[in-house]
Amino acid sequence: MTSYLKTSIAGAAMLMAIVVPAAASDGVVTVKSDYSIAETVARIKKDVLKKGIKFFGVIDQASLGQNAGNDVRPSRLVMFGNPALGTTFITSNPEAGLDWPVRVLVYQTAEGSVYAAYSDFDWIAKRHGITDRAPQFRMATEVIQSVTSTIRKN
Repeated sequence: MTSYLKTSIAGAAMLMAIVVPAAASDGVVTVKSDYSIAETVARIKKDVLKKGIKFFGVIDQASLGQNAGNDVRPSRLVMFGNPALGTTFITSNPEAGLDWPVRVLVYQTAEGSVYAAYSDFDWIAKRHGITDRAPQFRMATEVIQSVTSTIRKN
């Protein structure tokens, strides 16, 4: 096999390793937590409030499911946002309101692992065709990464 062909195959494999997981995630970023559901939610809430971000609340999806007769593993939807930042997306495209406030889904797998999942802000920008708010989307990405970093032991 020629050196060029080997390099091309290696490059294609690397590209697939990068592109396929991003496409498969469909805009969802997942972070493994080192804590229980309750502690993960508490850590996210504490960091959000410490940053001065508006905390909207938590929906206990598992409890709602149980009350409706469905066996739902532990799952809580945490909602928060900075109106000054988040509403700039809505001023660009009103449908961006579907993705604001920020929502982080904290859930437990059948094996007992806990994860926090949220919508990728680059994906949100593409979803709504927003091209005039790049600095705001970058800031939102930095904030959500910072908030979710609190659920990992250093």
